[in-house]
Amino acid sequence: MKTLLKKLVKPLLMLAIITSATSCIDKDKNTKEETEVTENTGGKFESEKDLKGMKIGYCTPSLDAPYYQALLTSIKETTEANGMTFLSADGQGDINKQIAAVEDLITKGVDALLLNPKDPDALVGVTKLAAKAGIPVFIIDSSIDPSAEYVTTIQSNNLANGELAGEWVAKKFGAKKMKIALLSGNAGNPVGRTRKQGLLQGIAEEQLRSLGYIDLNVKTQMYTDWTYAGGLKAMEDVLVAHPDINVVLTESDVCVLGAIKAIAQAGKTNDILIVAGADGQKEAIKYIMDTNFYGCTAMNSPVQIGKNSVECAIQYINGKRDFPKTSYTAPLLITKENAAQYYNPKALF
Repeated sequence: MKTLLKKLVKPLLMLAIITSATSCIDKDKNTKEETEVTENTGGKFESEKDLKGMKIGYCTPSLDAPYYQALLTSIKETTEANGMTFLSADGQGDINKQIAAVEDLITKGVDALLLNPKDPDALVGVTKLAAKAGIPVFIIDSSIDPSAEYVTTIQSNNLANGELAGEWVAKKFGAKKMKIALLSGNAGNPVGRTRKQGLLQGIAEEQLRSLGYIDLNVKTQMYTDWTYAGGLKAMEDVLVAHPDINVVLTESDVCVLGAIKAIAQAGKTNDILIVAGADGQKEAIKYIMDTNFYGCTAMNSPVQIGKNSVECAIQYINGKRDFPKTSYTAPLLITKENAAQYYNPKALF
């Protein structure tokens, strides 16, 4: 925990120092390195080239979570709606298997490769293999090391979403002391790290505005491997070691949905507030609508990311090359006030 706090203190102190200095900067102004993309309501896109016979390949890190299933379905449906052939590969939660799966897609001669890396470093090599084969690579949902050969990354704005959720919980608690447990995905994951950074920065900035000081009492961090079972086990361990926690901050809804069972079994449903930096999973939205212990989550739509990724591939096929290195969907916080608007019981995710 000391190591974690040391890593977090420096950016939080920098945030405090630069808050007043950045007040006149247009925060909506985008650079060449990143841009915010608007939502595409349809799945059919304009193309000067005939897309018939074109092949879009997608490799998922696994299919053991509803998010991954919904993302794959969105990419498949959008690909086929535009007259192209969809080829998929499953990394099955194993780095070596994902590398082999990507190599197989390259061998099949896809016209564009959409890749959701399980690890930011391990998949760098296969992106270079794709580049040598003349196949453009688009990084989806997660991130990859900058040394990789890729066109752009398409994902939700993890930092901004986390900041919205952090600001919300800081306002909720006010001057009341928070005793925080962090439920993370897996160690070293860049998306999870960014979401966590956003959550803590959002809390710090709101506390500075409203209280004039920062009070971040992070009691522990546990890893869930982005699964229900992992969340349950992590929460059981947290409650044994730190029975006094009153806030659970999580990098993803899936990390904490399993943890709810442990919280209920411990009789602490009324004592612990859950705040998610992402995803907008339907089960989480239902909890937000029906209970008071699941405070908020932020939108990370697999449907929208799937559509945007296929659109980017089509644009590349049509000759576009001036892509930003990161393309974000718009940040959105889901609370009790607007949860019904985003709840779809029939959704995969």
